[in-house]
Amino acid sequence: MYKSLLLSLAVLGTSTLLAQTPAPPKLSVQWEELSAAEFKDGIARAQGTCLLPFGILEKHGPHLPLGNDLLNVRYVALNAAQQEYAVVFPAYYFGQIAEAKQQPGTVAYSRRLQLELLQETTDEMARNGCKKVMIVNGHGGNNSLLPYFAQTQLDTPHDYVVYVVGIARSGPGEPKHKSNRETDMHAGESETSVSMIARPDLVHLDRATQESGADQGRVNLPDGVYTGIWWYARFPNHYAGDGSVASRELGEFETKTWINGVVTAIRAVKADSESLRLQNEFFERSRHPLETPR
Repeated sequence: MYKSLLLSLAVLGTSTLLAQTPAPPKLSVQWEELSAAEFKDGIARAQGTCLLPFGILEKHGPHLPLGNDLLNVRYVALNAAQQEYAVVFPAYYFGQIAEAKQQPGTVAYSRRLQLELLQETTDEMARNGCKKVMIVNGHGGNNSLLPYFAQTQLDTPHDYVVYVVGIARSGPGEPKHKSNRETDMHAGESETSVSMIARPDLVHLDRATQESGADQGRVNLPDGVYTGIWWYARFPNHYAGDGSVASRELGEFETKTWINGVVTAIRAVKADSESLRLQNEFFERSRHPLETPR
């Protein structure tokens, strides 16, 4: 009886001790929040997969912040990385925005610096163990820059792969839009709705009608003919659409859809072993093109 009592007390004491033992700290997904030791653990847990949310500094109508694109895409990337662990690079605003240089607050870097800085950034990420660099785009003005950058990775050998993840917010079951979807491109209903989820404190719907986001149509060219001034010709206020009709309902749907898409992309990239193998094969064969099997 006495021994049974001692055993019970010992078990109770052990259980109490275990219950009081603090759980290990949660590993942050944010590069800048990790200590050096935690960073090593993070890279291992992420299987070398890192996200580079890519935004810009530009006007977003009269009602959204200058950094809106990065604020939104970083919100999406951080939430996605918490579902499927990846290390998320700090704020990156250094993209293409020459078309908004006439607007206050815009920071537009030269094409040379954009490409050089992005290359050195991905190189440094890879040197630190990010062998799968996923650039998650949050700015429409980067839609041509980023695929081009990814293509230029074939210029010289790399021990890592660059992946580009585009903006994908729409999907089946999406709430009905109140504005014209054809011109809902910048600070309009869709983007403003997402901002109401990511940073509601910076959204000012009461200002959204202070300027026009209508298409001015000042240049008429046939399909297939492109000119760099097209955006300014159509939307000189750097506002395309009607942000005043934005809603949390639409924002919740589009934000969730975007996050889910990034989660799916992270999982696919983690599972991808072919891209680097083929990249290495390509570089080896490019050194001796006459020996490439036919």
